[in-house]
Amino acid sequence: MNKLPVISEAEWEVMKILWKGSPKTANEVIDALASQIDWSPKTVRTLLNRLVAKKAAAYDPDSRPYSYYALISEEECQKAETQSFLKRIYSGSFKPLMVNFLKNEQLSSDEIEELRNLLDEQSRLTKGE
Repeated sequence: MNKLPVISEAEWEVMKILWKGSPKTANEVIDALASQIDWSPKTVRTLLNRLVAKKAAAYDPDSRPYSYYALISEEECQKAETQSFLKRIYSGSFKPLMVNFLKNEQLSSDEIEELRNLLDEQSRLTKGE
């Protein structure tokens, strides 16, 4: 996998809109963000341009107004951010993160069951079953 661009928190907000449904014009992105964040249209356009420059998003040059779309998937970005977070905060180790999470979060019985199933599946894969 190619190295993914580093995306700022503000750029993440724009990408979330593009991931929800693309292509979108700049005005559609501005409208979608308006109910969540008090940014000027110029700010949103600047963020879109940054994302294009980083090759995280692109636009259709044949459309008027331009229609923007994501070049990288939300899943790819989440995975890269998770790895970065683990390296920065937990020296790349997942176990302390999970222990900290489980000690500090209230999980529903459904969430606990889902975690058990994921851990069981991971255990089977590790054992080569």
